[in-house]
Amino acid sequence: MAGIAGPCSSGLLFRSREAGSINGASMAQFDGLRQVETMHMPVNGNKSNGLGFTSAPKCRIIKAMASSTVSAPKRETDSKKRTVITGMGLVSVFGSDIDTFYNKLLEGESGITLIDRFDASTFSVRFGGQIRDFSSKGYIDGKNDRRLDDCWRYGIVAGKKALEDANLGPEVLQTMDRTRIGVIVGTGMGGLTAFSAGVESLIQKGYKKISPFFIPYSITNMGSALLAIDTGLMGPNYSISTACATANYCFYAAANHIRRGEADIMVVGGTEAAVMPTGVGGFIACRALSQRNDEPHRASRPWDKNRDGFVMGEGAGVLVMESLESALKRGAPIIAEYLGGAVTCDAHHMTDPRSDGLGVSSCITKSLEDAGVSPEEVNYVNAHATSTLAGDLAEFNAIKKSMIGHGLGAAGGLEAIATIKAINTGWLHPTINQDDLEPAVTIDTVPNVKKQHEVNMERQSDTCIVAQWNKCSTLRSGVMLKGLWNGMSVGAGYDVITVS
Repeated sequence: MAGIAGPCSSGLLFRSREAGSINGASMAQFDGLRQVETMHMPVNGNKSNGLGFTSAPKCRIIKAMASSTVSAPKRETDSKKRTVITGMGLVSVFGSDIDTFYNKLLEGESGITLIDRFDASTFSVRFGGQIRDFSSKGYIDGKNDRRLDDCWRYGIVAGKKALEDANLGPEVLQTMDRTRIGVIVGTGMGGLTAFSAGVESLIQKGYKKISPFFIPYSITNMGSALLAIDTGLMGPNYSISTACATANYCFYAAANHIRRGEADIMVVGGTEAAVMPTGVGGFIACRALSQRNDEPHRASRPWDKNRDGFVMGEGAGVLVMESLESALKRGAPIIAEYLGGAVTCDAHHMTDPRSDGLGVSSCITKSLEDAGVSPEEVNYVNAHATSTLAGDLAEFNAIKKSMIGHGLGAAGGLEAIATIKAINTGWLHPTINQDDLEPAVTIDTVPNVKKQHEVNMERQSDTCIVAQWNKCSTLRSGVMLKGLWNGMSVGAGYDVITVS
């Protein structure tokens, strides 16, 4: 996860608002980015700023201004099809509180440490973004908690936290039509610990000693299934597994379910727990990991000439996506709007990206078209940039066109949350450990120190390591887009893009 400030042309779009009156929410009608009319609306919920963010650093007012040479974008106006973000939840190496997570990113703190979950002393890579002191208390009952793979524990907790953030707790859900609420929580690797334990039992003790949970807790759809079982959500439910692009694929699919009228609300994101012998060993075999064992906190260094691979991370990031009509009807706190998306494939190599970035750049173009956003409107990118030799430059080529490790299937979810926070706070988190920038990289990468930035449009980028799938989604945080603001008061907004 790395930041780029400046013009770009891609991805998952968010837009933010400026805070004003705290007595209610406002809805404003806009023609393009020009306000036409405003009407005051009451808002339900107890969030101090209508967006669910309270402790992030304050900043000056941020204004969104469309270029005078850019025509007003043609965007969706049907409130049944417009898709907004009403809740966020995560589990990360920095804990499970969103404000703490983003504040640590802003301070440039590294969560990368030596691995102590297993004996890694014989491994050529002995560090990663290992989560410690994780607690599922209040979210998973003790019996199931002991059985579950960490991948599913992270996903369930992040999912339930997102529902809470969206004012969709158990009591509220019981009053709703849960056949209209679905779940798509993807994963790149699935229940890797459960799978490894099952294989070990087979080899050492024979098939009769394999746990009956071996298959259920290994397969990738269990994140969505278990969360739905716990919450009674009966809408569309499945998993997507496209490596690092997983979560953004899930956002794209969920938004399309809402656009087609198949669901009103979707709980969506990614989860991963691969900091274990099979996961670390497998990526060592791929020669994909940094081997900077003497200084793990400085190992992930996007676009630095001395980068030597990515750092394994883990966690979960989940959003609640909802039709605008549903969100307004129940007085939900709107924190972002999904504008559009696209999916492509490099069709090139299992692990190496196309050097010309064509797969990513075409995905960016299609996403912008779907979102009704002009490239000139984008001036911030939350890049995927995982510190690999080929991947970082390929992504940069597509654009001109470090701190938590690489979360694989969870990456898109965690990065989407960071993207929304960047827009709503006006602070961009730094790209840490950037000491010697690649000469070919000629954009502002926000090196080492956080930065205040007036954001017109933001993009988050995720491109998977296997088969090179590309995913671009367009959201906006704060929610003003050809028509609607739902927050404390009417104000300026921004758009943001994210690409996987």
